[in-house]
Amino acid sequence: MTHTCPFHQSAEMNPALMPLDWLLGVWESDEPGEGSFPSIPPFRYNETLHFSHVGQPVINFMFNAFNAENKKPMHRECGFIRMQPGTNRVAFIIAQNSGLVEVEEGLLTGQQLTLHTHALARTSFAKEPHVQQISRVFQLRPDGKLEQTVSMAMEGGPLIQHLHITYCRSALPQGGTI
Repeated sequence: MTHTCPFHQSAEMNPALMPLDWLLGVWESDEPGEGSFPSIPPFRYNETLHFSHVGQPVINFMFNAFNAENKKPMHRECGFIRMQPGTNRVAFIIAQNSGLVEVEEGLLTGQQLTLHTHALARTSFAKEPHVQQISRVFQLRPDGKLEQTVSMAMEGGPLIQHLHITYCRSALPQGGTI
């Protein structure tokens, strides 16, 4: 199966990533997601996800969130998804515009990714409260929508839901179908 990266070059998908081909493409929130964080009021947001590859054994991604009411840019994440060859083990390597860098690891079960913090680092001047743990679940639902739930634990606190949103696929990788 050939997929085209967003730079208009064609690359064969690395076989190690075939179990994740259902993620590829552009996904846009179908309705605003719900979010909460200890230092700000609850919020609603829209988000676009881009998943692509260039033939290497990684999927590239970029997540862009905007305030649902005033359309101002909010959270940004970018990075890479890797699979341990011959297993269902997955790793997300993520850089966030908030100054947080993380590695989340977990398992792929069918069309669901369940990930948990493996490592966190942050800029020395990152705002408090500091996130200490992240849990993330992506699931492709039977209706074709992608659902994401993110939970976080702050210093000394329990794991609580931070984000929940669903997406519709808005575009497939150029030049092909999945």
